[in-house]
Amino acid sequence: MKQVNRQFVTGVTVVTAMDDDRPRGLAVNAFSSISLDPPTVMVAVQRTSSTHDCLFRATNLAINILSVDQLDVVSVFATKSDDKFAGLHWEHGPFGSPLIARSSARMEVEIWERLQASTHTLFVCRVLHADVNDRAPMIYSAGKFFDSDALSPLS
Repeated sequence: MKQVNRQFVTGVTVVTAMDDDRPRGLAVNAFSSISLDPPTVMVAVQRTSSTHDCLFRATNLAINILSVDQLDVVSVFATKSDDKFAGLHWEHGPFGSPLIARSSARMEVEIWERLQASTHTLFVCRVLHADVNDRAPMIYSAGKFFDSDALSPLS
């Protein structure tokens, strides 16, 4: 199954939430849009993640879609570092969740459902706030990160 998954191309997100007054987060590539009306998305987080319990307790979280110039950010959030926000530029969104600067897109969501699926929790969320800029999104496939601006359209 791991080899099959390596053939799938995904975007790169960092899911964040506040744990009392402390920002927490982790890199997640299991993100998907579910519906445009109402705007609904899903993220899957492994239950053994050190950030899982914070997300499970939260009512809101943020999904930061990383840009091609954020390899430094994904490198930190893919680790088990105790303070992943040290030296990182971020701000509280309108609903209090940590929004990471330089991201290609960012959204704040309200958690509607927490579904248990094997080793993961699926967080089904309604989008409350979103912003986008012109930065190209980072892409992940087969264990490597890619620049989405370097893609060639098929004719």
